[in-house]
Amino acid sequence: MQSIGLMSGTSVDGLDVCCATFDCKDGKWTFTIDCAKGYGYPEDLAKMLRTDVQKMSALEFVTFHSAYGRFLGERVKDFMAEFGVKPDLVASHGSTVFHEPERRVMFQIGDGAAIAAETGIPTVSDFRRLDIMLGGQGAPLVPVGDNLLFGDYDYCLNIGGFSNISYREGEKRIAFDISPVNYVINRYCRGIGLEMDRDGNLAAGGNVCDDLLNRLNALDYYARPYPKSLGREWVEKRVFPLLDGAALPLEDLLRTYYEHCAQQLEKVVSPGKSILATGGGAYNKFLIQRMKEKTGCEIIVPEPAIVEYKEALIFAFLGVLYMLDRPSCLSSVTGAARDNIGGMLFKV
Repeated sequence: MQSIGLMSGTSVDGLDVCCATFDCKDGKWTFTIDCAKGYGYPEDLAKMLRTDVQKMSALEFVTFHSAYGRFLGERVKDFMAEFGVKPDLVASHGSTVFHEPERRVMFQIGDGAAIAAETGIPTVSDFRRLDIMLGGQGAPLVPVGDNLLFGDYDYCLNIGGFSNISYREGEKRIAFDISPVNYVINRYCRGIGLEMDRDGNLAAGGNVCDDLLNRLNALDYYARPYPKSLGREWVEKRVFPLLDGAALPLEDLLRTYYEHCAQQLEKVVSPGKSILATGGGAYNKFLIQRMKEKTGCEIIVPEPAIVEYKEALIFAFLGVLYMLDRPSCLSSVTGAARDNIGGMLFKV
């Protein structure tokens, strides 16, 4: 089955589109990435997704939900025309606007019906909602793909807006968000006109502030048992006030935050194991260096197509699982009452 996966992360740095073909023989899944491409967001759209959408009236919100869905559908049409593909389905993550599972509240913006209407391709979207209603976190969703497509590694680590990890514990797959990463780093880089701290060069020139580091490490989330997940609401309430209140030079602020991210990873892995690192943060050389030094693990950064498009690839796979009536949300990961088939299908 050939599927296109769409992924837009919490850091809102663009849209990843990945077309892949999946096959299963004797219970073993294989995949081939047929083509993939990243699309930047127009600045006005990025601003809407980062901040404005949470302040909209109900009518403005549903209007934007549909408009963003049409935008996603248009990018898929461009993608299919450029690469000459017409897949069996499209699977869309959407962009997380609200994520408060303890209140059973979540919303992934980007109407799947609009994507299906624009592309003429059956579209699966809204993968988290059922899990949330079953008492789960609705996140992370990637671990079922880690388990079935990347099971040879001890740990699968994705470093995006948040870092999240996935691994086997006995017969179960365990996964959870570790800490905010690029969602924080990019916010402070944008303050000086940069989109990111390329290669970690800014942080590498700074010094660790022990007081701030201790305050970050003492945040309540890190002491909670899994299953657990993070949303930007928590970052804005708990992390940004600490960083803003520290009044540090940017290099020292970033250096301290990198150390925090590396120490939180150290807490959840065992030395000497293999870690597959993907997501935009896998290209941050200084961050990866600190993570290697703190954990004592072998951190493998794979080929660029996997680094950059693994989450879009796995969402394409989640769409395939949906079409086969197989669970994509694992209760051992999310804490839901049972494994479930997340998603909503729009057929045209």
